[in-house]
Amino acid sequence: MQFKVPQFLDIEDKIFGPFTFREFAYLAGGAGLCFVLYKLLGLIFGAIPILIIAGFSIALTFYKPNNKPFINMIEAGFKYFTQNKLYIWKKHAGKTSPPAPLPRGESGEKPGEVGSKLNGSRLRDLAWSLDVLDLSKQKKS
Repeated sequence: MQFKVPQFLDIEDKIFGPFTFREFAYLAGGAGLCFVLYKLLGLIFGAIPILIIAGFSIALTFYKPNNKPFINMIEAGFKYFTQNKLYIWKKHAGKTSPPAPLPRGESGEKPGEVGSKLNGSRLRDLAWSLDVLDLSKQKKS
């Protein structure tokens, strides 16, 4: 028995013309709130709040930053301002001890360090060892 696998699960159905139910609710709610403000305050006193609410309603319906609904951005901003923040890089008030000295080799230099005093014979030895290593790699391949 074969089953059909549902596809396009993240795409909402268009219910009211070109709008999904959510988009239609944003538009209808914004229009309704603008109408109530118009009836309560009149056109002169209610112009600025009506424009703000209409703009917010239109942004919720049509503005999609990074192909995500605008309501997600509003939710993230609200959470950012209301939740506690974790600061990891706080400086402690107590005194800190100085860093421990690094271990040194027989010649007094750090491990892995070639050395600041590199005389001619040591330099020839290093060059010869590199040439020998290169020759051994060439013979194997």
